[in-house]
Amino acid sequence: MKKAKVLIIDDEQELVTALTERLNLRGYDASGVVSLSEAINFIKQIPDVIILDIGLQDTDGLEVLKRIKEINPSIQVIMLSGYGDTERINKSLQSGAFDYLIKPVDIEDLVSKIDSAKLKKEESI
Repeated sequence: MKKAKVLIIDDEQELVTALTERLNLRGYDASGVVSLSEAINFIKQIPDVIILDIGLQDTDGLEVLKRIKEINPSIQVIMLSGYGDTERINKSLQSGAFDYLIKPVDIEDLVSKIDSAKLKKEESI
């Protein structure tokens, strides 16, 4: 199976850089952005999986999730939460998120979820 094309959207530049580098080292085609305006161009390129912070500074992660699903419902979204906010996590799952992780992210958990999400995307096409 070809490794997933991944987009990371988070307002913490250090996290975006670290995750992008670690995923690229593992053979994924990973890119990262820190704002919604930057993300829109990447979303239109149809990544397999998007890692999305639920608490973005410039917009609400749940709204971004809804926009992603409007652009292309087959894109799988893994939400990140720094707080374990169960209400927002549940809303994101109800809105079509594939899964979620709590920060700090364990890279092995993330890789496992990315691979599962890519399989789900391929099944939905």
